[in-house]
Amino acid sequence: MSRIGILPITVPEGVTIDLTGNSITVKGKNGELSLEVDPCLTIKFEDNTLSLERKVDDKTSRARHGLYRSLVNNLVVGVSEGFKKVLEIQGVGYRATLNGEVLELALGYSHAFYFVPPQGITIEVDTKTTKNPRIIISGADKAMVGQVSAKIRSLRKPEPYKGKGIRYLGEYVRKKAGKSAGR
Repeated sequence: MSRIGILPITVPEGVTIDLTGNSITVKGKNGELSLEVDPCLTIKFEDNTLSLERKVDDKTSRARHGLYRSLVNNLVVGVSEGFKKVLEIQGVGYRATLNGEVLELALGYSHAFYFVPPQGITIEVDTKTTKNPRIIISGADKAMVGQVSAKIRSLRKPEPYKGKGIRYLGEYVRKKAGKSAGR
């Protein structure tokens, strides 16, 4: 039995659920998200709780039970609270500025990077609280927030010798000892 799949999802106030066949649409203060659920599962909505049940108890149905329960829970949490990832820039001369909607990054290359966020994603730059600038990525879709933050991080991954680059807040980068010159 799936340990994650059997857990019910409580729907908070202000979130509306629309079920049509195996499609679920969730609306809340942060927007509207929808998902097409696998036909081997059925969705039930009773007393402000969502539950997913399997039609057949085979291996693929058991695997998808927990997956789709997590995806539906991410929809509900996304439209009610939202998701957020924080990136930190470390390095001398590395900067991030926001020009309207466009994120401009100076990362030690001869040119600047310009990143336009997709619809539904908001980007903020915080340079006042710490000496290292922070990029705050937020939105209702958890997968999209993670994808955008990974894309920005991939522009300059943290290198292991000096630790310069873009990293997630709280990410530990193991440093290597450089070459020892002139023994």
